[in-house]
Amino acid sequence: VAIVTGAARGIGKAIACTFAAQGIVSVIADIDLAAARQTESEIRASGGEALAIRTDLAQVAEAVALVNETLARYGRVDILVNNAGLLSNTAYDELGEAEWDRVLDVNVRGALFATGEALKAMRKQGWGRVITISSLAGRSGGVSVGPAYVASKAALIGLTRHLARKVAGDGVTVNCIAPTYVRTEMIAHHLARPDFLATTLPRIPLGRLGEPLDIAGAAVLFCSPAGAFITGQTLYIDGGITASQ
Repeated sequence: VAIVTGAARGIGKAIACTFAAQGIVSVIADIDLAAARQTESEIRASGGEALAIRTDLAQVAEAVALVNETLARYGRVDILVNNAGLLSNTAYDELGEAEWDRVLDVNVRGALFATGEALKAMRKQGWGRVITISSLAGRSGGVSVGPAYVASKAALIGLTRHLARKVAGDGVTVNCIAPTYVRTEMIAHHLARPDFLATTLPRIPLGRLGEPLDIAGAAVLFCSPAGAFITGQTLYIDGGITASQ
């Protein structure tokens, strides 16, 4: 049983659908319930098992309730993918307190408390996988994003390493995936700029943007027997950008 937050669309949807195709129950957690139910319907139509749950990760009570509702329905939580996140492009000298709080609440606080609740079940089971979706911006400092987003994604990388050490003796691994630009609705405003691809693709050695399935494949690796000895790591899925850094 896998909980995937922010799974109504984009990277989260690709992960949830890929899990479901392999026989994993996918819990589709998203603040947009209508879109989450659409993903649920698509999975069920393909023969998989899915459940849509509306969740606002900025609310700690909802992050905790998400895990407990899953446990009540299925009796276990094996995988948690912390994918839900807000993008913020606001510069440091224009950033307001409310926007900073909202981005950190969703991107970091929600992930922490959902993970904390899921780890209780995973440690009792003696097996679990936690995967958090960060960003290359968390390492590089970002070029076209704001400080709230960068700070939140850097925090997730540190949180991954901390939690991995805490639960390594309980059969639970905790890892992070940090992509560069992935072709999703989140970067639609970038894609709308005529110069975006012309200026971005030359910086990516593989010469293309990431696709949601590129990230889903890495999530499968971390949850498979081939990933059993990997924990506390951040995998940069960036088409080779960090190879020269």
